[in-house]
Order: sequence, then structure tokens, then C-alpha cells
Amino acid sequence: MGHPYPIREIARQAGLSEATVDRVLNGRGGVRESTQREVRQAIADLDRQRTQVRLVGRTFMIDIVMQAPERFTTAVRAALEAELPALHPAVVRSRFHFRETGPVAELAAALDRVARRGSQGVILKAPDVPEITAAVGRLVAVGIPVVTLVTDLPSSARLAYVGIDNRAAGATAAYLMDQWLGERPGNVLTSLSSGFFRNEEEREMGFRGAMRARHPERALVEITEGQGLDATQYDLVRDALKSDPDIRAVYSIGGGNIATLRAFEDLGRECAVFVAHDLDHDNTRLLREHRLSCVLHHDLRQDMHEACRTIMRAHGALPPAGPTLPSAIQVVTPYNMPLR
Repeated sequence: MGHPYPIREIARQAGLSEATVDRVLNGRGGVRESTQREVRQAIADLDRQRTQVRLVGRTFMIDIVMQAPERFTTAVRAALEAELPALHPAVVRSRFHFRETGPVAELAAALDRVARRGSQGVILKAPDVPEITAAVGRLVAVGIPVVTLVTDLPSSARLAYVGIDNRAAGATAAYLMDQWLGERPGNVLTSLSSGFFRNEEEREMGFRGAMRARHPERALVEITEGQGLDATQYDLVRDALKSDPDIRAVYSIGGGNIATLRAFEDLGRECAVFVAHDLDHDNTRLLREHRLSCVLHHDLRQDMHEACRTIMRAHGALPPAGPTLPSAIQVVTPYNMPLR
């Protein structure tokens, strides 16, 4: 496990004691495999952030806690690490706690571990449920500010929300859907990863309200709890298509788009319009292949930059600012894909 970092630096990154890290690095027994993985992950994170480690300046250790598909957490990690140099002269170090799915209690426990270990701030994407709201309250009670990303927890003690206006995004999707479908008959499949993420609920409400105002006769068929994962999405979409032969368009709120398109293809059905969210690696490829009509995108790098600056302001490192404004909603087609 070669590395150029002091044990103290690895211990801080991993949130473990120096003695535990020393045992792992020197191959001594009595250390759980999960702890060994944490040490290896800490070294990998330090490798990616090595330009920050060597800078002189005020250091902020920020924990990013997210429940989301791997394609989205990968995009978030890349966006944050790309923005680190832009946060100079402050030094921002990050620890990542990602999971695709699982019990809410495990996610709350991850937040409680951050509270015990200590942190300068938490960037959080989590379902809007009482257990998470309570865990956010415990973080704030010990002086750790929390910024919600992409999906909000408005009844919690979080400091700020960073992301798009999700209701406006849903209405934008409905406007585009209406323009492309025109007067052609057909129903629309709306796909959510889970009913517990507020951003998805708000997108669906914005979409449904705008569609009803324009075409009240067009049925909206909702599927949910696919967790945005292709493995679970396929059967949900296939069952919906079999039940409703008039579905001819998709508003994908929560992802799983490869599986959604495969279900259409396997049943020999046309998807005339497909509006999705986020330029992750799956959607970027599908858009380049003209298999998506458009992607509603927001600049994750700018979002991560703003989230970090919000945490810095909470510690008095930057002057106060006004309320955080929603991120711009970009309508991306195969012909105007951003370079970064």
C-alpha cells in the first residue's frame, strides 16, 4: 500500500485513529476488512486531491453524503474535485460516503458517524424522511453545517439548498414534451427513482400541472421505486408498456434510461419523445446517439463550488451573502452539449 502521505494525514482523511491506520499500513492483525477499505479509500482520495494537500491555507474537511446511482455520484465526485483549485486560497478536502440504495437507518447512521468524527461541513443528497431530518439536526447541534444538494430537506436544520428549481424543471419538461408531441395522440410515462426524494416529487408536480393545462386529455402513467437503477427499472417500464399500449413518450425524472429504452425496444414500441435529467455518463452517450430528445442539465461544478463556499461562509471564512439562487436549467440537445 505505497503512498507518500503521513499517517496523520491518512487518519484525518479516513476519520480513523492514527493507531488504527498504522496497524493497517503495517499489516498487523485485528483490523476489520471494512476498516482496511476505508484506509485504502482515504489514500485514493488523497491521490486525487494531492494538489490541495500541499497548499498552504485554511483547510476545510467536507463530507459528501449521498444516496444516488453510481453514475450520478461519479459525476458529483468529478465536479467537486475539478473545482478544488478554484477555491484557493482555502484548501478543501473531501470525504465521500456514497450508496445507491439501502435502509434509511443506515444513511442516518452514516451522518451520525460524521457527527462523531467531526467535519467542517456536509453536502447531502438524501430522501426527505423524519430519520434524515433528525440526523441533520444532530449534525447542526454539534456545529457542522449541512448543505442539501439537488434535493432539499426544507423542514430540517440545513443551512442552504443548492440546485435547480425542480418544479420549474418539471414544467420545462412538459413544455418541451408538448412542443414535440404536438397534437399527436399518446400517453406519457413519468419515471421516478423514489417517492421520498423531494426534488423528484417537485419535478413530477411541475410536469403534471403544466401538461394538464396544455393537454388534459393526455394520460400520465407513473412508475416509481426503481431507484434509478437499470437492474430494477426494466421490469417496471416493461409492465407499464404492456398495461398501456398508448404510451409513446417518457419524462425520466429519476434515471434508469438505458433500461427504459431497452424495454421499449424489446416490445417493439416507439418512444417518440424522451426528456431526461443530468449529463451523467449514461445520458451523455444516449444523447450523442440521438436516443434522448434532450437532457435538462445543471452545472454540477458550479453547484459544488457554491456548496463549498456556503460552508466556508458558515465558518466566517467568506463575507455573508444573500440567499442562494437556483441553478440555471440548461436544455441540452445532441447539438449543444457543454464541453465540460
